[in-house]
Amino acid sequence: MARETEAIVLPPMDWADLSISMLEIGCSGQFEVISNPATESNIPPPHTTLPHGLPPYAEDLISEVEKRYLHDPEWLPIHNFERAFEKFQNVFTRDRCLDSLLHLDTTPIHSTLKVVRNPTTGELLDFQEELLEDTGLSSKNSLSLQRPPGPASQGVKGSTTNYPFWPGGMEEPNLDQIKKKSQFEEDIDFDKNLLSVPPGFKKGMDFSKKDLNGPSSSINLFSLLSSVDDDAFDLGNEDREEIDLGKVNGQKEEQPSKKSLQKTNSLEDLGVESSVTTSDAILPSPTSTPVVKELEKEHWAIPVDVHTPCTDFYKRIPDPAFKWPFELDIFQKQAILHLENHESVFVAAHTSAGKTVVAEYAIALSQKHMTRTIYTSPIKALSNQKFRDFKTTFQDVGLLTGDVQLRPEASCLIMTTEILRSMLYNGSDVIRDLEWVIFDEVHYINDAERGVVWEEVLIMLPDHVNIILLSATVPNTLEFADWIGRIKRKKIYVISTLKRPVPLEHYLYTGNSTKTQKELFLLVDASGNFLTKGYYTAVEAKKERTSKHAQSFGAKPAAHAATASQDRSVWLSLLDALYKKDQLPVVCFTFSRSRCDENARGLVTLDLTTNAEKSEIHVFFHKCIARLKGTDKQLPQVLQMIDLLKRGIGVHHSGILPILKEVIEMLFTKGLVKVLFATETFAMGVNMPARTVVFDSIRKHDGTAFRDLLPGEYIQMAGRAGRRGLDTTGTVIILCKSGVHEMADLHKMMLGKPTMLQSQFRLTYTMILNLLRVEALRVEDMMKRSFSEFHTRKDSKVYEQKIAEMTKTLSSMPEVDNVGQLCDLESYYVTVQEIIHTRRELQKRVMESVNGQKALSVGRVIVVNNLKHKNALGVILQVSSDAVNRTFTTLVLCEKNAEQVVSQDDKAALTPEDLVPRKLFLPDGPCSSIIEKLKSEDIFSVTAKTLKIHTDRIIDDFNKRQMPRFKHDPPGQAVTTTTQELLRLTESNPNGIPALDPVNDFQIKDLEVVESSMRLRHLEEVLGTFNCVHSPKFSEQYDRLNKRMQIQDELDRLRYLISDQSLLLLPEYEQRIKVLKVLKYIDDSCTVQLKGRVACEISSHELMVTELVFDNVLSDLPPEEIAALLSCLVFQQKTQVEPEISTSLQEGIKRIQSVAERIASIQRDCGMRESGEDYVAQFKFGLLEVVYCWARGMPFSEIALLTDVQEGIVVRCIQRLDETCRDVRNAARIIGDPVLCAKMEQASMMIKRDIVFAASLYTQ
Repeated sequence: MARETEAIVLPPMDWADLSISMLEIGCSGQFEVISNPATESNIPPPHTTLPHGLPPYAEDLISEVEKRYLHDPEWLPIHNFERAFEKFQNVFTRDRCLDSLLHLDTTPIHSTLKVVRNPTTGELLDFQEELLEDTGLSSKNSLSLQRPPGPASQGVKGSTTNYPFWPGGMEEPNLDQIKKKSQFEEDIDFDKNLLSVPPGFKKGMDFSKKDLNGPSSSINLFSLLSSVDDDAFDLGNEDREEIDLGKVNGQKEEQPSKKSLQKTNSLEDLGVESSVTTSDAILPSPTSTPVVKELEKEHWAIPVDVHTPCTDFYKRIPDPAFKWPFELDIFQKQAILHLENHESVFVAAHTSAGKTVVAEYAIALSQKHMTRTIYTSPIKALSNQKFRDFKTTFQDVGLLTGDVQLRPEASCLIMTTEILRSMLYNGSDVIRDLEWVIFDEVHYINDAERGVVWEEVLIMLPDHVNIILLSATVPNTLEFADWIGRIKRKKIYVISTLKRPVPLEHYLYTGNSTKTQKELFLLVDASGNFLTKGYYTAVEAKKERTSKHAQSFGAKPAAHAATASQDRSVWLSLLDALYKKDQLPVVCFTFSRSRCDENARGLVTLDLTTNAEKSEIHVFFHKCIARLKGTDKQLPQVLQMIDLLKRGIGVHHSGILPILKEVIEMLFTKGLVKVLFATETFAMGVNMPARTVVFDSIRKHDGTAFRDLLPGEYIQMAGRAGRRGLDTTGTVIILCKSGVHEMADLHKMMLGKPTMLQSQFRLTYTMILNLLRVEALRVEDMMKRSFSEFHTRKDSKVYEQKIAEMTKTLSSMPEVDNVGQLCDLESYYVTVQEIIHTRRELQKRVMESVNGQKALSVGRVIVVNNLKHKNALGVILQVSSDAVNRTFTTLVLCEKNAEQVVSQDDKAALTPEDLVPRKLFLPDGPCSSIIEKLKSEDIFSVTAKTLKIHTDRIIDDFNKRQMPRFKHDPPGQAVTTTTQELLRLTESNPNGIPALDPVNDFQIKDLEVVESSMRLRHLEEVLGTFNCVHSPKFSEQYDRLNKRMQIQDELDRLRYLISDQSLLLLPEYEQRIKVLKVLKYIDDSCTVQLKGRVACEISSHELMVTELVFDNVLSDLPPEEIAALLSCLVFQQKTQVEPEISTSLQEGIKRIQSVAERIASIQRDCGMRESGEDYVAQFKFGLLEVVYCWARGMPFSEIALLTDVQEGIVVRCIQRLDETCRDVRNAARIIGDPVLCAKMEQASMMIKRDIVFAASLYTQ
């Protein structure tokens, strides 16, 4: 009974036995228990309110495997084993298919069949096989636009493994050129000299003969060809060409009945030879004179007359692509007419003249044509501003910068020039649809650091892309446009206007208080006239106040010692005067960031806004910074800026946070900022005009030293004065704080010519590697087409024609007889030319030396040897003051009728007596003299003799006897005495007067002069040993050789000018190639290796970054330390604060410096000029602690206290650092280092936060 009453112990209930389940509620991690209806499989379905459960989070691999394969009832149910096994079998059981392991791309079809029909009846006669062009092309093997597009992921920026598209203007190699090149290659023995291992490979193919034991029925192409009779080849086309050729030349030649094939390495060579022969015979000779004349008159830059009205503009363009609410200027209409004709233009005009109209029409035209336009700007900030402006106008606009990519599929893309260069090198498919590229601010090409980018882009643009250049006024627009036209082989229409829409008036301000605030003196009026009266009035006003100050307070302090309170007084008085005259807003250009801040902070008593404006500024400012974190909103710079802005004062320079600069620009455009203290960068780019522009100073530091503003710089900044449609004139004021500037300096700066566009082309390792990876492109071709080589290369076509002409002339000249007694004639000629050259160089050095100039003074006796006088004595009467082309007025001994002597033939044979005369000239008859102006090369030697002469009397007497009425008068006493003295010296020294030695007498101890002097003596001694001078044919054959050698020398000179050897940068190119070979970026055959491919991914400091990656300097470090160390690549400022860093970072610095020293040492060993110290010093670690703390999450307000570098520069450096991190990540991906790749990805994520990477207001 006890057993019956015993409690039955049931097993614990499993969750599957319960009719409830858990429901996830949202993403917060909360659960709710709900009832669950029973199912046949007893497996409750999962419930969730999200499609895939909670958001994923990072977990290790073991947890993921356990969760998916062990814990998930869908994958491994606990109770239903049969269902589980069925599911696993469906997953793992599959049919074996060995063919799926093999993949072979389909071979492209190389030919097609073409139907041949009777042209009259249409009857089908035959089928002909025709070869298809451009088959098998891809972005990895072709530069053609016919290649298929690449993957969509590479459509915008391309890939470093892609080939670029063929640059426009470069001649693509054709069959003729390929054959011509092959003539200079060495002959290859196809039986013995074939390579079995390709260059760069470790293993190759075994081409040794093996017994394949193949069936006898196998077909061999060679056996087929050898068995076919020669007549079987249909060479009818070639025969027909030759028959036509005979008709053209008017000759009837009997064609051979049987044509034999030439022995050749390729069947294609037969077609090449045939086409070459035909084209060469039919085309006119390239050496004909009309062709040369036509090439000489060739002009690629076409100036457009902007003064002729376009009365038929609307007739020629009845349906314009874009319309403006105002009437266009003449230069704008001219430019639009050329755009409609699909022609490239160069528009040069002053700031605010309306150049943007041309860009807008090009964008509208491309949208009408359903093509694309790229608008490039020199700086990222300008790209953002243009994006906002064009997006308002056209909507379909995209933006590409280093860290932002907005709407890359748009028809108009705005980007920096560096991005476009990268797209061109990487073969971006955007280039296919490109119709226009607009280069804004082209005068930025003068920038020493980045100007080369413009030249690279212009050279690399394909032929179908048209170019629009927008620039401030520069003096050499035609020259620059001619260069672009020549390299692109297309006309460039130059539209230049000096007219300002709002004329400028330039003033000097000498006031410094309320009493003197009216001291504003007009210096240049609206018509461009320089008023000296205004200048002298300003000088007097400044001088008068200076004297009063000295009487009251003693001597005036030094000019540079103006105190902050004096500066504040000047600004307060000036701004008050401008406010009263209603000449605000004003832009105050100050060439120092710290001075900008000091000037703004000093105006604490100045308030220029109304209450309504203050409210609008407050609302707009806080709306703009609403996206910032709480701590970022409380940054000292933010709080200080809102206080200044509410009073109508702004500050704009590179040290200001980017988001604050954009706020200030927008408020200035709205007219709420009345006074803006800015540096020069504000004048670059968008149209933000003011009523008045003030210059705090006209001197700036250009990175090397202090100097006055250049005319171009002054015009660019002064052009911000004057608002079109609002002001009749713009006012420009120059402050005279310490004194009035020199009149000459002011005149040159205000009215001088702007700086010319000058080439800043230089070689970079990235350029070299990007071109070396494409066999068809050569670095030498890039250098030839640079603006720096323009002047030497612009006549290359004419040179080629002259070379052809001279080669033909040379081949038609009779050969030189150099046998027998004349066998050493050529050696004699070489010796003669060397004597003449050495003597000329020695003479030049003597003339340049101090002792030589002293010796060649009045009264010195010299030996004259030229075309008119042979070894005659002369005395110097006068020496010209021109140091470059110095001439010597000399009285020379001659025959009685020397005045009527005609110059001797300069082609006569030069004998040893002519070159080394032993005897002085002695007149055979009556002695006379003549006065001539001699050049330095006419003086054979300088003797130790001097004469006392009356120079003035001799010259006056000679000039008198040049008059017709005194022509037959006898020479005066002074002339006769000097002539008799020269005759006496000649008679007493018949074998010559000892000459002064360059080394012993003139004391020129230079090694080169000593060697030349010894060499000259040796050559003069050797000259008498030649036998050819005794031959009776010597004169005739020497003259013949001389003519041939003159033509040959000119040929060599012209060939050198058009060859690669004449390139200015060729030595540096060869040095950089050596560096790349030593570092293993390329092999001995200049094939790009893995390190070279990695370097192509790096945007700056490519060698340094690549070496750091391959040396594993970064792999073992945490991401925050990697980011901190890489900051040395982007930080260029000087800092006085020493960063506090850990031991591991100190070790990293040492390793980076060690790598830099190694690279510098290799560059120095390869001959490059840059010193090792300069190369290592460019990597600065001043922001290392700041970046390290920022990557670890420290707020910006705290890291700003760690350095004296201004906040805006810190932000810019961290933004550039993110680009470097992405470069290193790509490099790690290429070399297969997943650890470093993941760390760089993490480092990039760690620094991309908060105010540093706040989105631009222009892109919102």
